Amino acid sequence: MKLLTDKVAIVTGAARGIGEAIALKLGEQGAAIAFTYVSDSSAGKAKDLEEKLTALGVKAKAYQSNAADFAQCESFVNDVVKEFGKVDICVNNAGISKDNLLLRMSPEQWNDVLNVNLTSVFNMTKQVIRPMMKAKSGSIINMSSIIGITGNAGQSSYAASKAGIIGFTKSIAKEMGSRNIRCNAIAPGFIETDMTGYLKEGDAAEKYRSSIPLGRFGSGDDIADATLFLASDLSRYITGQAISVCGGLNM
Repeated sequence: MKLLTDKVAIVTGAARGIGEAIALKLGEQGAAIAFTYVSDSSAGKAKDLEEKLTALGVKAKAYQSNAADFAQCESFVNDVVKEFGKVDICVNNAGISKDNLLLRMSPEQWNDVLNVNLTSVFNMTKQVIRPMMKAKSGSIINMSSIIGITGNAGQSSYAASKAGIIGFTKSIAKEMGSRNIRCNAIAPGFIETDMTGYLKEGDAAEKYRSSIPLGRFGSGDDIADATLFLASDLSRYITGQAISVCGGLNM
């Protein structure tokens, strides 16, 4: 028996990287997948992912939708409920970074990161709790970062957005617990994706790697496995938590 048979999962920002790994992992365990991508340039990758998921024997559909836009989130979730009938799981994964020292950071850079990383979580969560409350069941999983716990020079906007996600997660867990809706966060460490490609080579890579007790960078599958755990009934008594998946870096 697969862990997510007959479940419907939403994954935002799933055309590549961690989001793609999560969508595939949940699909492998039987969940129907509705996922988003933003830019026209990602349409091809989104189509490829849709085909990979369909080949797993689950229903899947890609939606071009911007999680940072409230109206688009409302339309997207309404479409998913019409197409799939319900929403059991929501993985708020969409995110960007525009790193800069505070002295050089523009208001536009700050606002872009907060909108895409944090406001998107509000937008999506506000929409999915309606069908979840009706079903008296649901799991919301928000992608934070260990940078939201530790902070990092040159990443004040990213850290603020990811720390905000943890506070939001705990608040929603308290609001929704009586409706049997769980809300948790995952705080990845250094994960090998397109966004962190610069960490893989040279002296900087060795410095980062040596600071990780498990001695390696994480993979998308490492995050996807934690997401699967939080999405499934294996974590039925866990809510309001921020789980670091970082190879021991956050100690």
